[in-house]
Amino acid sequence: MVLLRFPLPEKLNPCSRCQYNNRTNKFIENKIKLGTQIVSALSYQKFVDFAVDETKHRTHLIPSPLQYQQEKFSHIQAVDGKAKIDFLSFEASKIRLLRSMHIDGGDSLQVLDFGIFPNVAFDMPIFCANFFTSSSMSIIVLDLNPLHDVISNREYKEKYYKSLMPLSIKYAEFLCSFCLGEENLQTWLDLMEHAVQEQSPAQVMLNSEAQHKYLTWRAEKDPGHSLLKKLVGEAKARDVLRSFLFNGVDELSRKTFLDYFPEYKLEDGSINDKRSMMGKSFENRPWDSKGELVDNC
Repeated sequence: MVLLRFPLPEKLNPCSRCQYNNRTNKFIENKIKLGTQIVSALSYQKFVDFAVDETKHRTHLIPSPLQYQQEKFSHIQAVDGKAKIDFLSFEASKIRLLRSMHIDGGDSLQVLDFGIFPNVAFDMPIFCANFFTSSSMSIIVLDLNPLHDVISNREYKEKYYKSLMPLSIKYAEFLCSFCLGEENLQTWLDLMEHAVQEQSPAQVMLNSEAQHKYLTWRAEKDPGHSLLKKLVGEAKARDVLRSFLFNGVDELSRKTFLDYFPEYKLEDGSINDKRSMMGKSFENRPWDSKGELVDNC
């Protein structure tokens, strides 16, 4: 799980480190644990309401087929009887899936996992926002994940970074606020409104596989797996991950996790369960305001 997959402001939080991920050829920043703050279930619901309403103003949003699977993805009670999990999912012409999962554990635990996955006929970045609050910490994880490699694919980089870079500069002033997620969402919706449907079947296939690679990684390595397992058991946790949160992992391609990430294969053929990202770390942001790698880093 990462905080921001696009270039960050110069003033990084002192507890964070920039990292270049050799596996995906993307810059990331490790998640930042923020000081404890009071965040109620109402705060999380307000963000979801804002996201859905804002998206409805930009496109014709309708409930996805997942929304009608009431027995699976309406709400789930945790095995301890203390926390409840609520689900919402929608789709639109340019949106394959907009979904949210809210874990309400009262004052001791609040979790929101929100994501928008574009229709594969469009090459827009994937948008994800994760908010976690416990009695000891709060974590905000925002992810605008490009479908294609922005290091080698200059055309793709220029297509989207012009909109993302000005937004990233603002993170020097704002770090712990739902406004971060709201502004990221509005930027993504701006990109959506201007996105043009790909006409080349070959490019659509590339978009589909790129999105599937992301889904495959998250479904297997998502840090939220352990919490879901604790709340609802292993079988249901895996179902939530693969069928809801990262829906499409079993449909968009037949490739497996090890097809994409063979370096995680153990001698017995199983998948290494480590979740760390391999790469080179930097004390300061290793790119300039245009998203270009600074040579002297």
